[in-house]
Amino acid sequence: MVKTSLGKKNLQKEKQRLKLYLKLLPSIDLKRTQLMAEYARAKSEMAVLKKEAEQIIEGVAKTLPMLANRDKELQGLVKVSSSVIEEQSVVGIKVPFLKEVLFEERNYSMLATPFWLEAYIKQLKRAAQDRIRIQVMGLRVDKLSHAVRRITQHVNLFEKILIPTAKKNIQKIQIILGEAERNAVVRSKLAKAMHVRQDSPGFFEDTAS
Repeated sequence: MVKTSLGKKNLQKEKQRLKLYLKLLPSIDLKRTQLMAEYARAKSEMAVLKKEAEQIIEGVAKTLPMLANRDKELQGLVKVSSSVIEEQSVVGIKVPFLKEVLFEERNYSMLATPFWLEAYIKQLKRAAQDRIRIQVMGLRVDKLSHAVRRITQHVNLFEKILIPTAKKNIQKIQIILGEAERNAVVRSKLAKAMHVRQDSPGFFEDTAS
């Protein structure tokens, strides 16, 4: 059996742990909710970007049908020279975002090229920028997804393990302390009864006989 003094000390520690867990859980759960919202938003934005990219390709095919037989001539008109990707904090998680895309254009004569070439180059740039933005958004979604999984594990740890264990330990210690107190009361009553019998007249005569 656990000693009463040690049991009371452990009881206080478990109560402090439980108090701390119950204090931390709401803030962790709130962060999980916020991260889940950001994750859903990022997925939605990526879906929109993909749809817009598809619409651009379809739009080019419809508005510039003359491109069908000029692929070789138009190769290398535009290429991405660099992309600037930075980080921003979302609910305490560092995620990437696309700041800028820089392009290099092949020199060409304005007089010797068809009128629609400039519009085509703009579409090429937009398509390339959208492609990079989708890639960056994919990384953003992955990071937020990982963060949601991790914080969900933390919430489950608190809800399913730490808090129930602390409550169980408190209950167990309280039972042990209750039994110890009851045993102490019984021992005290027995000792008092023995003392009363020892002090009563005739006790020693009865014992001797």
